[in-house]
Amino acid sequence: MARLTFVGGIHPYDGKDLSKDKPIREVFPKGDLVYPLSQHIGAPAQPIVKKGDRVLTGQKIAEAGGFVSAPVYASVSGKVKAIEPRRVVTGDLVMSIVVENDELYEEVDRPEPAPLEELTREEKISLIREAGIVGMGGAGFPTAVKLSPKEPEKIEYVIVNCAECEPYLTSDYRKMLEEPRELIGGLKVILSLFENARGILAVEDNKPNCISKLKRLTKNETKITVKALKTKYPQGSERQLIYAATGRAINSSMLPADAGCVVNNVDTVIAVYNAVTYGEPLIYRIVTVTGDAIAAPQNFKVRIGTNYHELVEEAGGFKQQPVKIVSGGPMMGFGIFDLDVPTTKTSSALLCLTKDEVSAMEPSACINCGKCAEVCPGRVVPRKLADYAEHYDEEAFLKNNGMECCECGCCSYICPAKRPLTQVIKSMRKMQLAKKKK
Repeated sequence: MARLTFVGGIHPYDGKDLSKDKPIREVFPKGDLVYPLSQHIGAPAQPIVKKGDRVLTGQKIAEAGGFVSAPVYASVSGKVKAIEPRRVVTGDLVMSIVVENDELYEEVDRPEPAPLEELTREEKISLIREAGIVGMGGAGFPTAVKLSPKEPEKIEYVIVNCAECEPYLTSDYRKMLEEPRELIGGLKVILSLFENARGILAVEDNKPNCISKLKRLTKNETKITVKALKTKYPQGSERQLIYAATGRAINSSMLPADAGCVVNNVDTVIAVYNAVTYGEPLIYRIVTVTGDAIAAPQNFKVRIGTNYHELVEEAGGFKQQPVKIVSGGPMMGFGIFDLDVPTTKTSSALLCLTKDEVSAMEPSACINCGKCAEVCPGRVVPRKLADYAEHYDEEAFLKNNGMECCECGCCSYICPAKRPLTQVIKSMRKMQLAKKKK
């Protein structure tokens, strides 16, 4: 039987053996906690505390700054030390709330919500919005907004992105093994928002133990299916995932809802379950700390705001000084120059490598081999788009479907001439998106 997949893609070294068998371990922060007010797509959150205030674990410290926004909660108890710009993984300075951890972890009192069957659709979405949940796979789009399409009755599939195709990352894998009931419970919550929808748990077939466990737990669920997808990068990219799981295609001008789909990743769905079932705000996430420079790669349950330095220490420190440090995975993560940055709602991994193979590459002229077009999941011709971008030929870039690039990095990975195709195309796309926003 043909395995569910898409056209194009690559098979890079996945590096998952370093951490996939390491159970999730909770980390307690030692230093100050830093909470950037922009941990999501949309308007920054607005502080509702001031310097000198004492806050409790689970207390809201910043409220949503608009409809497309999300509140921020304290993950420890302590005193507000400052509200000031702080550096984040992208290198930007972002206004942040700094809390001095008193290490008491006193929690705010919060009422538990009513049972799921007693809650209205609006009440469930309100709980998700109030919990500050955003897409935790990296995009950071506010989840309550995603779950509020204009025509909810047209949603036919709720897809949980269990692919985790990015090399080295194993946080979702561990969540599926250790919290499968919460994952299925979160999917049921989301399905209850869409009366005509069926649920799909879409898992790459390199995770057979996850597939068998989820199938066993959903064997009596008439509205939930577990689908095994072919292991290939970028199988977890939203457009490719939708096509592999449903056969429906979307382009850059469409939303998943236009194809009758809603997609959320594993950590996000579990956060939805905790918010609607227990009223818990988003103050934790799972972070994989890995790479050949790390002494003991691990999967950590991290309080949002924890400094990256502390995570490296918890993983045994460096066994060899890293040459390259990436927040996220090697294909779509951000290279960082300083570990003095906080984990946020979208921090999935910290990757520390002893070699920087990309910097060592010497780009040469295109040899017209066509490999970039063969692997491109967006079905464009990256070498042409890169040429247009390098010459600032916006008209040709748009005419040749430059906006269909999903910035997955497949073309840069496969290019024998070592051209930075994705990076050049990404710059032009960013410019076009900024113009469209204006």
